[in-house]
Amino acid sequence: MSISTPRHHVVALVYDGLCTFEFGCAVEVFSLERPELDRPWYRFSVAALEAGPLRAQGGLSVQVDRGLEALAEADTIVLPGWRDADEAPPEDLLEALRQAHGRGTRLASICSGVFLLAAAGLLDGRRATTHWRYAERLAARYPAIRVEPDVLYVDEGQILSSAGSAAGLDMLLHLVRRDHGPAVGRSVAQRLVIPPHREGGQAQFLPAPLMPEGRNRLSELLDWMAVHLHEPLSIESLAKRACMSPRSFQRQFREASGSAPYDWLLAQRVARAAELLENPDLSMTQVAEASGFASEESFRHHFRRLRGLPPGAYRRQFAQA
Repeated sequence: MSISTPRHHVVALVYDGLCTFEFGCAVEVFSLERPELDRPWYRFSVAALEAGPLRAQGGLSVQVDRGLEALAEADTIVLPGWRDADEAPPEDLLEALRQAHGRGTRLASICSGVFLLAAAGLLDGRRATTHWRYAERLAARYPAIRVEPDVLYVDEGQILSSAGSAAGLDMLLHLVRRDHGPAVGRSVAQRLVIPPHREGGQAQFLPAPLMPEGRNRLSELLDWMAVHLHEPLSIESLAKRACMSPRSFQRQFREASGSAPYDWLLAQRVARAAELLENPDLSMTQVAEASGFASEESFRHHFRRLRGLPPGAYRRQFAQA
């Protein structure tokens, strides 16, 4: 007789003043049944910080049967925001999070939920992020944390943190990819009708839109560049294609996108390489060439710099079976 493997148990914290959208992200990813997948899905439950009914943003009320003791059963705990970044969390919650961390439970915060992890002392010496509105406050209050204010999410292994709202959905999909692989991640994203994978290192926002009023030369050039990443692309050739001088092109590109053309191009090539690495039949040299890197050595260097792990490790984690 076969023994079934217990389903990975995700527990989301709820509290008076609950951030409704962030909580909804956790429900959408982990709670819904997914009969289209050929595997058991997560087990999802909720732990209430206070006795209910609890108020939630948008005029809703939430009634939960279990309190913080439910956190002790979790394989992953999701912290969907916190009601006030300046409010000190209660000590019983902080102690429950410390104990969960000690047991090896995975902890994931969305937006201001990072302040709960910070107050528990679990982020000291680690990288973390939050919504850009809170980043300076987090860094000033907890100087031992390496705050990365410009990214969508940070994966530190057992502890993850994300920026505001929709970035939390990106982080939760990243967890699905970690747990079940890229094919399942794409399936869940398709059902959510969102892009299958936005990298954690992607900027939270752009200083100016690339298409403020319809199409323009730069937006058309970006579309063209995305299709021709495998070709040699110089500043001079790109400026000529945009009908600008190299100096004007670099200035306008930075103003529109928030990054220099070379940095944007590198990020796109690394993103393309990450997609190709999911195909185990492609060699590293083939991935490098198809992504536009001049050499495999250059590819390995920039991939590790931007993704935080070498291409081989990324492939072992995400390659399709």
